[in-house]
Amino acid sequence: MAIESVGGSLVSKIAELLAGPVIKQFRYMFCSNNFVQEFDEQVMSLALALHRLQDAVDVAKRNVEVIDIDVNKWLEDAKNEMEGVNRLGNEKGKNGKCFTWCPKWIPQFKLSKALEKKTETLRKLEEKSKEFPRVSHKAPLQGIEFLPSKEFTPSESSKEAFEQIMKALKDDNVNMIGLYGMGGVGKTTLVKEVGRRAKESHLFDEVLLATVSQNPNVMYMQDRMAESLGLRFDEKTKEGRAHRLWQRLTTEKKLLVILDDVWNVVDLKEIGIPVGNAHRGCKVLLTTRHGDICSYMECRPIVFLSILSENEAWALFKINAGLREEDFNLNTLAKKVARECQGLPIALVTVGRALRDKSVVEWEVASKKLKHSQLQHIERNDEEKNTYACLKLSYDYLKHEETKLCFLLCCLFPEDYDIPIEELTRYTVGYGLHQDVESIEDARKEVYVAIKTLKDCCMLLGTETEEDVKMHDLVRDVAIQIASSKEHGFMVKAGIGLKEWPRSNKSFEGCTTISLMGNELVELPEGLVCPQLKVLLLELDDDLNVPEKFFEGMKGIEVLSLKGGCLSLQSLEFSTNLKSLLLMYCKCNDVIWLRKLQRLEILGFIGRSSFEELPDEIGELKELRLLDVTGCDGVGRIPANLIGRLKKLVELLIGGYNFQGWGVVGCDGTGGMNASLTELNLLSHLAVLSLRIPRVECIPRDFVFPRLLKYDIVLGDGSSDHPTSTRLYLCDINAASLNAKTFEKLFPTVSQISFIEVGGLENIALSSDQMTSHGHGSQKDFFQRLKDVEVSGCRDIRTLFPAKWWQALNNLTSVQIEHCESLEEVFELGEAGEGINEEKELRLLSSLTRLELSSLPELKCIWKGPTRHVSLRSLVHLQLRSLHRLTFIFTLHLAQSLVHLETLLSEKRMTKGK
Repeated sequence: MAIESVGGSLVSKIAELLAGPVIKQFRYMFCSNNFVQEFDEQVMSLALALHRLQDAVDVAKRNVEVIDIDVNKWLEDAKNEMEGVNRLGNEKGKNGKCFTWCPKWIPQFKLSKALEKKTETLRKLEEKSKEFPRVSHKAPLQGIEFLPSKEFTPSESSKEAFEQIMKALKDDNVNMIGLYGMGGVGKTTLVKEVGRRAKESHLFDEVLLATVSQNPNVMYMQDRMAESLGLRFDEKTKEGRAHRLWQRLTTEKKLLVILDDVWNVVDLKEIGIPVGNAHRGCKVLLTTRHGDICSYMECRPIVFLSILSENEAWALFKINAGLREEDFNLNTLAKKVARECQGLPIALVTVGRALRDKSVVEWEVASKKLKHSQLQHIERNDEEKNTYACLKLSYDYLKHEETKLCFLLCCLFPEDYDIPIEELTRYTVGYGLHQDVESIEDARKEVYVAIKTLKDCCMLLGTETEEDVKMHDLVRDVAIQIASSKEHGFMVKAGIGLKEWPRSNKSFEGCTTISLMGNELVELPEGLVCPQLKVLLLELDDDLNVPEKFFEGMKGIEVLSLKGGCLSLQSLEFSTNLKSLLLMYCKCNDVIWLRKLQRLEILGFIGRSSFEELPDEIGELKELRLLDVTGCDGVGRIPANLIGRLKKLVELLIGGYNFQGWGVVGCDGTGGMNASLTELNLLSHLAVLSLRIPRVECIPRDFVFPRLLKYDIVLGDGSSDHPTSTRLYLCDINAASLNAKTFEKLFPTVSQISFIEVGGLENIALSSDQMTSHGHGSQKDFFQRLKDVEVSGCRDIRTLFPAKWWQALNNLTSVQIEHCESLEEVFELGEAGEGINEEKELRLLSSLTRLELSSLPELKCIWKGPTRHVSLRSLVHLQLRSLHRLTFIFTLHLAQSLVHLETLLSEKRMTKGK
């Protein structure tokens, strides 16, 4: 019995141990469908995780963030596994017959086992995706200077210099490299190319660039380097920031600092740059016009960048002058002109472009001018005199006097300054440069035309934005030289760190224009006699009181720009010729004297202000065409009837956030003490408007905005900005209490429209039944220029673009909609075909480049109705997230038009597509 008991127990134990594996093996053969189902479900789960993480990565990349290494590794692994899934899926398809009761046990067994193993791998990978606290981190800003440059045209000299510098950068014993050469020879372009190549080849962990210039601004240089490093300064002093920058730079193993345009010995420690024994991995590359600077700063090696050879110079000149080989006679003359440029790229380019398409006679005149230059009085060496003569010739060949003056006005700004075109426009208007134009907008267009001409001639340089331009320091030197002549009478001492009024052996009586921008004057003289002065640009210490009689000898002044300081407007009592008065961060008092400035056309109180309310005396300025109180957050009220009295006003800019003062009877409780929006309709010339209306209740009943050329109008929560286009921004309001007719004169021109947390919103035109065509033609004109649409958190909207507004689809470039819980369709196309002329082959949405739809739980379709008139040929980016009820995305017709789609982000929370 004992033996039988032991035997039974042993058999039972063996059976228990074998049962699991045996059952599992039987499952591989007889329960294959379970493995297939588990596999398919896990594939879908991993696909969703991959989409979710990839979407987050794409968002981070659009925000210029750096993706974390482990996230990139996971994405790579997931994509590789998904490729393996596809191969296994194909195998599954081939053996599909085996997943029924059939005798092919062996293939079925192997495939089930493979599916189980792959399912577990996918499960672990999906679980790992949930462990990432973030996908990216902020990237330090890469300077635009290290982007690929079209300006770099290699010559023998630049190639040789480039190779010497690159060799030195790889030498561990080198820490200071000097590059010198004439102004305009191409030093800046060359070191930017060096920086770009060094960055690309990973020679250094960081490559920084800062411009030093003739009058170094240490804090500006520190800011530029910190910006590139993603470093934020809490320190306020130059010394404290230098210490912080020093600490940050010593954390980098290998570092290249490029200091451009050095004029004197630079104290690197003062800036915060560790070099030599302080940081053996830090190298400094500097550029200068003077070789001895390189010696004083103990540069090894010292590299010389020479001018172009005669053949190289001729090739560059010929391209810019548009010369052809067959123009033998002209080319012979052109070669003489090219030789006068002395192989200097900036001279060859500017002179070449100045003489492009000119007659033989004009070429002959130019040749004689260069040979007998009138700039012999300049205290420069012969090569620099020649360069000045070439740039002066380019200036002489500008066709229009307005363009010439615009060029000269650009030299009023400090060296290496980003010159705002808007600010330049206000100076030109005050200067009386645009006598024949009817509006400031027309003057602004003329300035833009002049700027384009000057950029085409390489006399001005572009910047990162279209709103600013720059001047090469050599070109600025020539501009100042021209402007300082008796003919023009400019005195330019901008950005040189002045604390007091500049001393001069010459009388100020002949000055027409004085620029002391970019300084911090702590005292001003009294009794200056400047009877010819038209333009005065000053920057003062914040605590400096402008002397009462400072302007007494400037009775002809027409433009005054004052930044900082304290000003009594009584001191302008005799400056009755003023046309443009721009006061930035300036404390003002005695504002009653404003009424004396009856010729004023432009008035700006910009930045923080000492006013609690806008001076009522402004309303007495009958010639005022532009009023700018942008950023005057202290201004809480605008007196009633002030705006309405400015009958010639063309541009009104009341930007910022704090102003709450629009008055409506029964709204503000002030008994009509505040300005009302109805005053805008008293301004028959108004064309440009920037303002914020804090509440719907501030809009008078039956008020309709006038027709405008440009506007930035915010209703609700937000702040308006200087309008460069036509934008409506509605935030945190209830559209049901808003009369849609208020905007009907703006709808034909609006290019950007945003609805953020707007309750009661029914469609793009606010409501379905309020719109009429009173006073502005037909509704078919509405939204013809609409380009960008943003809708977020609008809980009541069901259809964004009803069929009656099909014309809104003509020029759309971007549509972004999120968190709209009732939205059922985006584009209703049912009646769209009725208004379309088949012969014109109009294709709706053909300009759309971006479509983003997120968190729309009731969205059933993107396009409702026939899509034969719709084309998505320009669509580049499509993002779809959390769209639970969306049944399909594209019809076959639409899918065939997606010829430029680059990004498709889709979070699979939709029902299965058709």
